[in-house]
Amino acid sequence: MAAKTRIEKDSMGDMEVPADAYYAAQTARAVENFPISGLRFSRRFIQALGRCKAAAARANMQLGLLDETRGKAIEAAASEVADGKLDAQFVVDVFQTGSGTSTNMNANEVIANRACEILGKARGDKAAVHPNDHVNMGQSTNDMFPTAIHVAALTGVEEHVLPAMRHLAEAFEAKATEFADVVKAGRTHLQDAVPVTLGQEFSGYASVIRHGITRVENARAHIAELPVGGTALGTGLNAHPEYAQRVVNELRASTGHLFRKAQNAFEAMQNRDAAAELSGALKVVAVGLMKIANDLRLMTSGPATGLQEILVPATQPGSSIMPGKVNPVIPEAVNMVAAQIIGNDTTVAIAAMNGNLDLNVMMPVIAHDLLESIELMGNTCRVFADKCIRGIEADRKRCEDYAERTSSLVTALAPVVGYDAAAKVFKKSVEENIPIRQAILDSGLLEPEKVAEILDLMKLTEGGRAS
Repeated sequence: MAAKTRIEKDSMGDMEVPADAYYAAQTARAVENFPISGLRFSRRFIQALGRCKAAAARANMQLGLLDETRGKAIEAAASEVADGKLDAQFVVDVFQTGSGTSTNMNANEVIANRACEILGKARGDKAAVHPNDHVNMGQSTNDMFPTAIHVAALTGVEEHVLPAMRHLAEAFEAKATEFADVVKAGRTHLQDAVPVTLGQEFSGYASVIRHGITRVENARAHIAELPVGGTALGTGLNAHPEYAQRVVNELRASTGHLFRKAQNAFEAMQNRDAAAELSGALKVVAVGLMKIANDLRLMTSGPATGLQEILVPATQPGSSIMPGKVNPVIPEAVNMVAAQIIGNDTTVAIAAMNGNLDLNVMMPVIAHDLLESIELMGNTCRVFADKCIRGIEADRKRCEDYAERTSSLVTALAPVVGYDAAAKVFKKSVEENIPIRQAILDSGLLEPEKVAEILDLMKLTEGGRAS
């Protein structure tokens, strides 16, 4: 019967490792040390780490530091990591050593042992491929781990978040056009206000997302800077002078994104400000999404005892006890995602403060939470657009009735009859529970024709001043 374990060695001694594992002693030691959350790094991060290791192997081959036979095996194994073929081998908890050394060594060991197999050697044959000497050549965790964070984050922003946000903005813009002629009562302080069109409100929602797109786009400039080549502190010790730029060039070629070498390697090692900036931009978008989702929940409230100005798509039964009830479940889910992203940003901000002296020592949680926010934002924007926004319908009759009944219509009367007289009409409307139009006519302040001219609901949504 085949052995269930094998013995691997690191600088601290022997470790038992599952016989079929590609990882080795340092990974197994980390699994023992950090049984904390059960959380693992995301597919996007592992993909980025594999791409970085492959790029490093190519750079070192170009520089003549890594022979092509060994280098190509490392490159092939790293590419398998990037492609997701070895995800099950990444077994270290997110909450680990603050530099991410355990996960970097997890990658080095997996790639080394898979490269050994590719070369026809046994796993653990360090003479054939050594996880530190060969896979980690020109690197330290201190520069490779944050480089992988930036590669994963920019890739996620460009390929996932921004397309989804544009998709959502377009959905709101389409509804703004569709609802351009739906006049309703505006509301401030949750109280009746002057008329507005539903289309105008939706145009505001579209603008929230468009502004968010700009904020996220602006954060790309700094997340595109890579600390690669800084090695332990930023001095570049143990890396060839041309290594960093060559790795950057390889990553640009393999991803199609415009990465560049960090302007200052010491800043790039000490600080995770670029991650904090991007996380902050996502948080601002999340704040806007929560406001929009809550607005939609209010506008669809009812059907008999709420506003019911709009109908959101019915996606599932809303109650296990109340037959026929349908809830605004997509906006509710958006709210929960927004809360998560806002919480993630707080974690990232606190973690980013812990760049003590020459290194940040909370990088794994930054990586996890920033990339989670990226995934959540992209997925949620698409779900919000496709399962809610595009299917919203307006209750035109109810909107028009609210617009007609809002006592704040009297605002348009004030420039003609004066604030005090208009206030008396408002009071009459409220006390007698009659529409403001009727209250004006009853007061005898203006002729019916003038009242009709001043209280043209659509005209009121276009601004200007009556005379």
